[in-house]
Amino acid sequence: MTKKLFINLSLLMSKPTGITIYADSIFPYLKNLNPTLLIAQNNHNFNCYLVPKNLTPEQGTIGHFRRLLWTQFKLPKIYKKLEGSLLFSPVPEAPLYTDCRSVVMVHDLIPLRFPKKNSPLIPYFKNYIPQVLKEAKHILCNSQATATDIIDFFGISAKKITPILLAYNSNHFRPLKLTKKISSKTSLPYFLYLGRHDLHKNLSRLIKAFAGVKNHQNYELWLAGQTDKRYTPKLQQQATELGIINQIKFLDYIPYDQLPILLNQALALVFPSLWEGFGFPVLEAMGCGTPVITSNLSSLPELAGDAGLLINPYQVSEMTDAMEQIINDNGLRSQLKTLSLQQSSRFSWQKTGHSTLEVLKRFL
Repeated sequence: MTKKLFINLSLLMSKPTGITIYADSIFPYLKNLNPTLLIAQNNHNFNCYLVPKNLTPEQGTIGHFRRLLWTQFKLPKIYKKLEGSLLFSPVPEAPLYTDCRSVVMVHDLIPLRFPKKNSPLIPYFKNYIPQVLKEAKHILCNSQATATDIIDFFGISAKKITPILLAYNSNHFRPLKLTKKISSKTSLPYFLYLGRHDLHKNLSRLIKAFAGVKNHQNYELWLAGQTDKRYTPKLQQQATELGIINQIKFLDYIPYDQLPILLNQALALVFPSLWEGFGFPVLEAMGCGTPVITSNLSSLPELAGDAGLLINPYQVSEMTDAMEQIINDNGLRSQLKTLSLQQSSRFSWQKTGHSTLEVLKRFL
């Protein structure tokens, strides 16, 4: 009897996020297993089973809710009808209390580390995900830091977990020879942050650290990432009170094709997150040869290695000192560029895909 693998891609979005990038990047390397994609839009290179288009985070909380209902009540019927052998999910979601055999991917447990009052993610992470992981045949995760969290929060054996570091698109994120600035708004050198404005991203300390840079009026801080009505106004108010609002650019979501230009022109990427399961921006910046200042916590040292300036993200002065080093030391910037390109070359979707393929073959 032929073993049938299903890959659940019901959450793919048009605007790439970390999870979407992972899911989109990994499944082409699983083609040797002849999988069936559970996907909203047909892919002519694979067997596909079309699913509803309204199951993604782009539809907000209701999109998540629809996907969970579909996963629990529709997916088992599809699995049984098509005589599935194994379900691979790029997130920790799978039907519970059914005959569906699953391997799932965990990206982070940040909602448990930094819980938000009345957040629907709390019961999701406290009740649903632990049961999914308990019933799964095996668990993949994106770093040793996430593996440790799974063990510590849920008491799951390390033998059931395989950390597989992710990667980045090295054809897209690479050194560029640029002749003009990306923006006509300014000609000042800038530090760059990429990501959301969530509290654990630590942007309030970043803004305070930038305000402490000597001669900061000669530089700018660009915050590239979707604004959030819960947090962004407070950050703007903070910048106003510190007298640096004109030097901080809130850029909102940046199209994927513009990110390499933004990274290449930055003095450095500053990514002071309090916790990350992986942290794509760090790897993407290093792929461009852009110096990186990032946290010495969670997965970020696994990514940056010796190629980044690692700081304690709770210490504003360390962040300020690192930015001043970037400004004042041309030799350091040149060294970090060389080290960044070397470090980023160790990561590839081919490696990630091959490692994932080997795990799935064990459970098919």
